[in-house]
Amino acid sequence: MRSMWLVLASVMLLATSPAKAQESYPSKQVTVIVPFAAGGTADIFARMVSNHLQTKFGKPFVVENVGGAGSILGVTRLAKSAPDGITLGLASTSALAINPSLYGPKLSYQPDKDLVPVAQISVVPNVLVVNPNKIKARTVPELIAYLKANPDKISFGSAGVGTSQHLAGELFQQMTGTKMVHVPYKGSSQMLTDLLSGQIDLAFDNVPLLLPQVKTGQLAMLATATPKRASFDPEIPAVTEFLPGFEAVAWHGFFVPAGTPKPIVEKLSAEIRAFMQQPETVQKMAELGAAAVAVDSEAFSAYIASETARWKKVIEAANIKLE
Repeated sequence: MRSMWLVLASVMLLATSPAKAQESYPSKQVTVIVPFAAGGTADIFARMVSNHLQTKFGKPFVVENVGGAGSILGVTRLAKSAPDGITLGLASTSALAINPSLYGPKLSYQPDKDLVPVAQISVVPNVLVVNPNKIKARTVPELIAYLKANPDKISFGSAGVGTSQHLAGELFQQMTGTKMVHVPYKGSSQMLTDLLSGQIDLAFDNVPLLLPQVKTGQLAMLATATPKRASFDPEIPAVTEFLPGFEAVAWHGFFVPAGTPKPIVEKLSAEIRAFMQQPETVQKMAELGAAAVAVDSEAFSAYIASETARWKKVIEAANIKLE
């Protein structure tokens, strides 16, 4: 009889432990890994969400910036952390949908095996801009015609080989049958300096970086790389209006190490998504040049898979290899 009661008690404990894990989470300070330097757009996103979670749950959510190697260092740190919900992390397009195809088995983490999506929080539009003193085209068709008339004579810059900015330029060439010279930099800020001075001719990059120069006339914005016209300026056409299917956006979301209890993932996801739908959050994200989104774990996982497959085709077609 005593043994039977012990078995029943064990079964009841197992049945209630997931609920208890969710109810008591978090029991202590949570580290939020951001694989970028402090002060950037992604860092601001992470701190907004972390501050909200700290207020909501009554425990510290402390951001730790682990930059380097194109976000690989920080994402690897997240992937190798204990799956107890005490380490949360932000990651973006390059880390989750591009790096696996660039590095293959050499990559120190595998997104589909080592990480669990919690929630997608943003979409940051990339835009196509030209130096108006170097390129006279002011529409996408005019630019395509100019590029076809001047193969390998026009340069486009990016934040580095294999970045979303680089792949946007490659996709544009593949869909238009044009040829440009890619000039990679160690970051967008360095690229912008040369774009403004005329050392390079055009670029695809995030709207927060480029919009101030567009407003002053130093750069001309031809189109957005979003699926439809962006809310920050509905007068600017989307590239897809001229090249159906063209899309090259940056996105961000939160992740936890694989093996993290599902109730914890669901609790974090629900609270993050609720925060992203608050009017104040939507407005703040818009001011930062981003669209606030609130995508759950399952839908986010499917989106990452589709993005990975899409960029893999671009990488293979362009024969991009990292030295």
